[in-house]
Amino acid sequence: MRRPPVSVLAYDGMSAFETGIVTEVFGLVWSDIDVPWYRLKICTERAEPVRMVGGATLHTPNGLDELARADTVVIPSVKHIGRKPSPELVATLRRAHKRGARIVSICSGAFALAEAGLLDGRRATTHWRYAEELRRKYPKIDVDANSLYVDGEDVLTSAGCAAGLDLCLHLVRKDFGAGVANAIARRLVVPPHRDGGQAQYIESAISAGPADDRIARSMSWMLANLTGTVSVAALARRASMSERTYLRHFASCTGTTPIRWLIAQRVQASLELLESTETPIEEIATTVGFDTAVTYRHHFAKAMSTSPSAYRRTFRTQAS
Repeated sequence: MRRPPVSVLAYDGMSAFETGIVTEVFGLVWSDIDVPWYRLKICTERAEPVRMVGGATLHTPNGLDELARADTVVIPSVKHIGRKPSPELVATLRRAHKRGARIVSICSGAFALAEAGLLDGRRATTHWRYAEELRRKYPKIDVDANSLYVDGEDVLTSAGCAAGLDLCLHLVRKDFGAGVANAIARRLVVPPHRDGGQAQYIESAISAGPADDRIARSMSWMLANLTGTVSVAALARRASMSERTYLRHFASCTGTTPIRWLIAQRVQASLELLESTETPIEEIATTVGFDTAVTYRHHFAKAMSTSPSAYRRTFRTQAS
């Protein structure tokens, strides 16, 4: 049977991990897996060595022509999201896609696909740090900043580098079935499928307090009373405003409503308890101010795209 060809781009200044993900899944031949495994080729834009992070040098005889010939073409990242990929690479991606190749990006590689126009009118993802820039530069793309990967059949994108492993296993699952993908995942000592999306990995930046001291004081009071009953009327009284004025000022400072902001803070407060304690979910719910575990799970899933239990399994640390 035919071994499906896969190509991956390497470029000067990239991390070996980025190509390593693709090499590990598609390049190794597993003697105990009886399927016609992939035939991988690492390619570069120019016929010269590329320098990897850490001082290693990669040599390959394969150029852009070889990159375009594969059934699956992988762009693991771009050197700089602020610089457009070369016209030669853009033309290669368009040619490969027109020929019927499956085009895949990992992390910032989505910017190369976007420049080639392959993501126009599609849902796509990239690392959460780059999502807003991708949305700004390429407004025709429906940027999904939460998903670990997006399968558009002929064009697929993934989030940060490690999410590329999720996408590569997904491709194996599509090509050879769940059994083979699960076997590869076991050999790599990773889950064959991860729950949730990028939301559980995004850093929660602590922004400067709002310029309006009255709003800032009401926010501080809410944080100090997460488990208490909070109403807009009470918050407005604390800020010496009418309810309507308070809501307008709060939205101007935060971009949301007081109750939604409070719910988000309660979810954030629960993360440390999930990560570092064995406290039951029901008790955590009331500790951070939710009436019931059902309500907590609902808001947690909405904010984090996973369940409290799944989050705990992922980020569990030894309780002190």
